Amino acid sequence: MRSVNECFDNVKEDYFKFLNKEKIFGKSKREKITILKKIYIPMSFWIESQYRKKGKTLFLGFSGGQGSGKTTTTGILKIILKKFFKRRIYVSSIDDFYKTLEERKKMSYMVHPLFKTRGVPGTHDINLVKNFFNIIKKKKFKKIKLPKFEKADDNRLKKKYWFNIKQKPEIVILEGWCVGAKPQSSSLIKKPINILEKYEDKDLKWRKYVNEKLKKEYRKLFSMIDHFIFMKIPNFNVVFKWRLLQEDKLRKKSHPSKKIMSYYEIKRFIMFYQRITLQMLKDLSKSASVVMFLKKNHEIKKILFKL
Repeated sequence: MRSVNECFDNVKEDYFKFLNKEKIFGKSKREKITILKKIYIPMSFWIESQYRKKGKTLFLGFSGGQGSGKTTTTGILKIILKKFFKRRIYVSSIDDFYKTLEERKKMSYMVHPLFKTRGVPGTHDINLVKNFFNIIKKKKFKKIKLPKFEKADDNRLKKKYWFNIKQKPEIVILEGWCVGAKPQSSSLIKKPINILEKYEDKDLKWRKYVNEKLKKEYRKLFSMIDHFIFMKIPNFNVVFKWRLLQEDKLRKKSHPSKKIMSYYEIKRFIMFYQRITLQMLKDLSKSASVVMFLKKNHEIKKILFKL
């Protein structure tokens, strides 16, 4: 049985390189070592054991509120699983499967104006994700191209820029804020939870459409996933704070001509996500196989393995 220390020695260099690349400087080296040994390495051992139990491609859903650190966490897990466990791992973001700006504009005319804004169920091309999963589930794997979404342009990139998957992955992680979300009852849908719903969705058309998507297409997709890992935020208020940090990071990385959201645009933007995020805090805390509890300062307080 390989040990945590053996794994640590094997991955530490790549781990620190990754943190520097992602500009994660807020913690001391000692704190970074502790979190690697107490959180990320045990999670990777758990994933490896689930893969061995299944004996074929393992599908994981990874979710958490906006800005909770999903991309960073899955990036670290990928390093460990690839370097130490020698697994072929593919991390895919549900954000890359957003419908094109043109498709969402069409939805905003045909269904409801709020669908021009990406994010909620109904604004992803779920058939593309299902097709990707089905290709991997087949015994004979054929290489596949997957979409890439540019948030600063709010649009899908041209096919020549898409991701190429040439080998069959042994572990697939689908990460995204709404991965694993469940539909709500009609009585809950009726009551608006913020000013966006109250004044811009008076007839409930937007909310009902989103809920229907969760009941049908999204439920079918999520049923293809073996286990869910959930990053539990302390409350919804932190989403705004963390989203601001995320946008600031995007601003530093992007070209000056790229569109980055302002303070007030972010405030409005997160209202689109509020209902489902709050429901997920109740549902996924119970149903996820692994729950990571986050503190207000973004640190991981503890991790709970239920399987």
